[in-house]
Amino acid sequence: MKAKILTRGAVAVAVVGAVSVGYVAGHRDVAPPQVITPAQAAMMPAEAAAKTGIPDFSGLVETYGPAVVNISAKHVVKQMSQRSGNAGGNNALPIDPNDPFYQFYKHFFGGMPGVQGGGGDDQPDAPSTSLGSGFIISPDGYILTNAHVVDGANVVTVKLTDKREFKAKVVGEDKQSDVAVLKISADNLPIVKIGDPHQSKVGQWVVAIGSPYGFDNTVTSGIISAKSRSLPNENYTPFIQTDVPVNPGNSGGPLFNLQGEVIGINSMIYSQTGGFQGLSFAIPIDEAIKVKDDLVKTGHVSRGRLGVAVQGMNQTLADSFGMKKPQGALVSSVDPGGPAAKGGLQPGDVILSVNGTPVTDSTDLPSDIASLKPGTKADVQVWRDKSTKDLNVTIGSLSDQKVASNETPQQQMQGRLGVAVRPLTPDEKSNDSLSHGLLVQQSGGAAANAGIQAGDVILAVNGRPVTSVDQLRDMISKAGNSIALLIQRDDAQIFVPVDLG
Repeated sequence: MKAKILTRGAVAVAVVGAVSVGYVAGHRDVAPPQVITPAQAAMMPAEAAAKTGIPDFSGLVETYGPAVVNISAKHVVKQMSQRSGNAGGNNALPIDPNDPFYQFYKHFFGGMPGVQGGGGDDQPDAPSTSLGSGFIISPDGYILTNAHVVDGANVVTVKLTDKREFKAKVVGEDKQSDVAVLKISADNLPIVKIGDPHQSKVGQWVVAIGSPYGFDNTVTSGIISAKSRSLPNENYTPFIQTDVPVNPGNSGGPLFNLQGEVIGINSMIYSQTGGFQGLSFAIPIDEAIKVKDDLVKTGHVSRGRLGVAVQGMNQTLADSFGMKKPQGALVSSVDPGGPAAKGGLQPGDVILSVNGTPVTDSTDLPSDIASLKPGTKADVQVWRDKSTKDLNVTIGSLSDQKVASNETPQQQMQGRLGVAVRPLTPDEKSNDSLSHGLLVQQSGGAAANAGIQAGDVILAVNGRPVTSVDQLRDMISKAGNSIALLIQRDDAQIFVPVDLG
């Protein structure tokens, strides 16, 4: 089986319905067409869906389709020679072969469109072209798209639906959010309407317009499959998941709701093969607008930093910490000297809210913290020792450091503890920068069932530090049916719930 990959390609959507023809058996008379305004047309999908269950997207497309643009981004890169008998052929790769956008193209075509093969190492630089989509957000020519569409480009061309073409200036790009802002010199341009993705619901219809494989203004549709998805290496974006097929060229295009409002920017797919498998993801438009505002104003994006690693809560962990239900973000480690440490946060705290806004799930925290301005004060409520505690943290500035990363728990299986442990040696404490803990030598029973392995270091039980074997034995004997072990494995710390039966 091939490995799962996240591919920043483009997003289209499978057509799931058709507009029926008004025809009654035995009669050929057809009612005259009804003349409606664009505003009325934009509302037709919702009305049609209410009557027939199958939405008609034509009014939406007519009204807002002209604000969707095709983007051609030219890169100047060094060609690579083919030393296996293919020199001069069309399989020379003038781009990074590990680039996920290239990998998607290669799956179908063996290379990027518009790229020709070349000869030896000393050939001059040759241009290559990537295609993408975007949409106009202001009449004076500001355009939103994906950062990966224009990354490294020296010439960016924007083509409108009326066939006009403009050279675009890249105002700024933010790779962490994969959002870029372009500007073209034009006035009175058609624009999209910005919506509120928080009002959208799972199961609602959505529409994508873009340029898959260069086919301008292709309209496709699907539904919202999930919201606030956290993806690997994508800590700051609560993605909208849809079932729309993703194709190269749709990247950066808008995702509309049935009211004709943009609720997301189509960005990537999740696949085991490199091709579409029913999982595609869009950046919520409110997150993108925040990035756009920073890029237009300052040319860069400021993000807040807390300096913790967190993981999700489940019922076993909630029981271990004396909580009625699983909620919030469990702090598994705190960066020494970071904002969280200075504010008094500790491993084992469960972050319940930030500035009064509930943290219902660990996936909410990274984007919540990133949206705060560095230097501001944040009221953080945590669950500690079976009660709430209010802390005040001064938000730091994110550079290459973590805002609040989401860690995936180790395998947790249901199954008294069943481990052979010993204290850490002075060398082990020194090499691993640990002040306490017990090294697991063998694991069986409940511990093994929970995923505890030989080589793990047990740091705490239910948030209480462990310093000796006797202390651990005493803790286990007094524990209820479940405990939460804080362990260190390699360079990561994580809480593991253990069912003691």
